[in-house]
Amino acid sequence: MSEKQQIIPAGWERRDKPPALHRRLIFSGYADARRFLDWMAALSEREGYYPSTSFGTTYVNVTIDARDGKVIGEADIGLAAQIEAFYQESSAGKQD
Repeated sequence: MSEKQQIIPAGWERRDKPPALHRRLIFSGYADARRFLDWMAALSEREGYYPSTSFGTTYVNVTIDARDGKVIGEADIGLAAQIEAFYQESSAGKQD
């Protein structure tokens, strides 16, 4: 993969063992977190891939494991970029 394809979206952490991308997203309350989770569920359905999530009243943790189990690929980075863009466009992302 080219260097350009390996640019991880801002705010995301690359983990190597096992290979994954991780991000904690902060929300003002449960309603915002729930809206985000509902949006992410729809995205996962479209993409056919379901990131690991955990959440509380004001946060959502998202972990995107490498789809091949070995290397973070373009599809994994693309999914992180879509999640980040939605988060930043929402009112929640403006407080991060």
